Amino acid sequence: MAEKTLRKLSKKKRIIITVTIAVILVLGAAVGGWLYVNRFDAGEYVQAVLDTSYKNETDQYVEITGIPKEDAEKIFENNLNATMAGFEDSEMPEELRPQYRELFGEIAGKVSYTVDEPKREKDGSYTVTVMIKPITLFPDTYELFQTRAQEYASQVTDSVMNGAEMPSDEEMQSQIYQIYYDVLKERVDSGMLYGGARELTLHVTKEGSREFTINQEDMDALDSALIEDAETPEGED
Repeated sequence: MAEKTLRKLSKKKRIIITVTIAVILVLGAAVGGWLYVNRFDAGEYVQAVLDTSYKNETDQYVEITGIPKEDAEKIFENNLNATMAGFEDSEMPEELRPQYRELFGEIAGKVSYTVDEPKREKDGSYTVTVMIKPITLFPDTYELFQTRAQEYASQVTDSVMNGAEMPSDEEMQSQIYQIYYDVLKERVDSGMLYGGARELTLHVTKEGSREFTINQEDMDALDSALIEDAETPEGED
């Protein structure tokens, strides 16, 4: 019946119907896009920032901010660069740096956080509570590292006492860093260690339709809390 009725319509009427449908679809897409851009959920934004920064999961961040995926991926890489920059003045051998960088990226990907629903404040800003469980890998494995480092020192002593040549400082330092890497990697592969849960509050402001800001001091506090301070093998003999 519907097909029969449609055939009776004049060509002009069919054109009008077709154009009207097209206009409705276009307007619907435009309104939908406008609603998304102007719908701001501070919790979603915080989730996107954390996922991009620590796990290199950029899809939601790209969707919210509109920046190119390649630029979003640089955030994670820049964080790793900053981590490795802390070893620039250390005795870490160049050949081990790529291994450590990859390991630190793997550790970052295992940080634990849960983002709560945002709360709108009277001044128009938002507060977002983030529940975290700090990674305790470094302090929890440091005793094992010390034990293995001491075992290595004893091996060197015994070898020298038996007539072997004393390794150079560079060789021994390189071995210490290798031992430390092995200890960390073994623990990461067997299962990450976490401390007790705690809450942190992030303050978020909306600067524009796609421009948001998280208080930097809050982000620094969160960053410090996610992974407990690492002990380094520097200074071990």
